[in-house]
Amino acid sequence: MHSSKHSLIYSAIILVLMTISARATNNMVTTTVPLLAKYSLQLSNSLVGLLSALLFTFNFIATTFINPELNSRVRRRVFVISNVIILFSLPLYYLSNAISIWIISILAGIAFGLVMPNLITAASLANDKKSVERLLSLYSTSLSTSLILGPAIEVYLLTKYDYRDVFLWFIPIAVIGIIISSSIRFPDVKRESSGISVIKNKGLTAAALSITTYNVPFAAFTTFLAILAKDRFNLPNFDAYFVFLPFYIMSFLTRLTMTIRPFENLRMPMLISIIITILGLFGILYAPNYSIFLAVIALLGIPHGSIFPMATIMISRATSIAERNAVNSYFLAYNNLLFLVVPATIGFVSEIVGLSLSISALIIPVAITAVAFFKMFWNDNIMVKRYFVDLFNLSH
Repeated sequence: MHSSKHSLIYSAIILVLMTISARATNNMVTTTVPLLAKYSLQLSNSLVGLLSALLFTFNFIATTFINPELNSRVRRRVFVISNVIILFSLPLYYLSNAISIWIISILAGIAFGLVMPNLITAASLANDKKSVERLLSLYSTSLSTSLILGPAIEVYLLTKYDYRDVFLWFIPIAVIGIIISSSIRFPDVKRESSGISVIKNKGLTAAALSITTYNVPFAAFTTFLAILAKDRFNLPNFDAYFVFLPFYIMSFLTRLTMTIRPFENLRMPMLISIIITILGLFGILYAPNYSIFLAVIALLGIPHGSIFPMATIMISRATSIAERNAVNSYFLAYNNLLFLVVPATIGFVSEIVGLSLSISALIIPVAITAVAFFKMFWNDNIMVKRYFVDLFNLSH
């Protein structure tokens, strides 16, 4: 018992450090590459959207077709190699031009696609279901911690340096990931499940629908939020990027609350989160000044903080250990598909109606998906009972 507790604490520490390193670097790349492309390489909004889509296309390929098919032993090696590739992509971005930035983004997309799903799986490998849900919330809180740390560092750097230099300053954070990567836990099972049977898992369906209600707007934010703030309010670089900070701080506080007191019943938290998302998207359209704009973005940090951990909890409640790597991979692959489609679409549409209206129009897919989700899962045990996974697995 004592040894088990120490093992859980050790796993939690490793998970937190690895998650902060990987996600801080990942977020910096996905939010700064569009800025580098637009303001340093002079690409149009349409090309910026396509560049972002390219990065997430190869992220999608890695999470969908590569990671689920690798056994645990091989996946561990690939995980370490991917962290090395991420490290080397940073100086390459610093040296990039209007052509090479596309090639570098392909490599970075693949590497991130082979790192992130394994972190979710590692967070769900505790011995009991209560610890699993607490570790998943801790993992989500670590994501939010990295999304405060990374943007805070970048806001400071942009007061002194340009977008290119930022990539070099994140090299030490990526080095931490390489050092820790070999200590991340992988499933200790002889055979893992993948393919159609796993895709039909209702935990995956529930997680995909729930995350759609938030990641559709968040995919647009990742690529265009700082650009929107800069162009709409005529801000310097560091003030424009600062818009991410209140957003991620609110997300962190939400996830920290969920770590301390995990939700057992997910109905009302999901409903409230979706309502806040819709109100926030209206607020982006009508915010009259930068201060109110920041307040609206901070409000949107609440669903960002809550919906992702609830989606991963839905997966943990409805999967066995053998299924979990594949389900997590397909789940992140679906997220990457959203990040592939949405920025490219917003980039093209914004050329016609402007960024503010383009982003606010995302209320429509959010509302449609929310209705579908609640119609399918409002009365389902996956939303209500913490230990439903035990009954589910006994039936399979």
